[in-house]
Amino acid sequence: MAVRLLLNDTVPGAASPGDVLDASALERLYAYPDRPWLRANMVATLDGAAAGNDGRTGSINTPADQVVYTLLRDLADVVLVGAGTARVEGYRHTRPRTRDLLARAAAEGRAAHPELAVVSGTGQVPPLLADRPEDGGGVLLVTCEAAGAEALDRARHTLGEDRVLVCGGQGVDLPAAVAALSGRGLPRILCEGGPRLLADVAAADLLDELCLTVVPLLAGGLEQRIAVGTVADRALVPGVVIESEGTLLQRWLRSGS
Repeated sequence: MAVRLLLNDTVPGAASPGDVLDASALERLYAYPDRPWLRANMVATLDGAAAGNDGRTGSINTPADQVVYTLLRDLADVVLVGAGTARVEGYRHTRPRTRDLLARAAAEGRAAHPELAVVSGTGQVPPLLADRPEDGGGVLLVTCEAAGAEALDRARHTLGEDRVLVCGGQGVDLPAAVAALSGRGLPRILCEGGPRLLADVAAADLLDELCLTVVPLLAGGLEQRIAVGTVADRALVPGVVIESEGTLLQRWLRSGS
């Protein structure tokens, strides 16, 4: 699988347009800056569908998208995801980082696994995340007071007292949630959606970067876009574009980043 750089306006010296990229070059192109940073990673078809016609993103993933998906998780401190997406996509506890990045994380005092932070206004923990396997990363629940005492108590019993973050009253306060994650030593945040959470993150002006994979498929059907619901109107500028067997892997950045 050849992975070739088309555009690099973000990381000087990491690679030049036309270069075939190896794993270390990809890592340099996707490295987090040395400050708190929220990036989102989404996939879409040529006609803008955020999932295949079975309702799952897994049916439109390509090998190149899978490589970058794994890399972005390896680089992150915490994966932020909506509870609905976690249920539909069958989210499980995060796996350990791959070998080279695992060693580097250990040297930097970072955990072997990225954490998984699930956003749920009702305080519900997705069933597949209720138990922690020995080789799986930890789960945090990001919720709000409106979830109610019963749901919050149940979530604390499931995950642990200190793993339920109550951020907001009638709804989840995303700026407060991001601040809480950074305060726990998790400043490198990777948002994997779904579309409503991505729109909310962008509308709250929390989105520093969008990693968007466009796969060479015209899906048709009725699947939604990568961001829906809250009006965001956030302008982004292109930073990196990579091509592999028709798949386009893009980094779009907040202006002035």
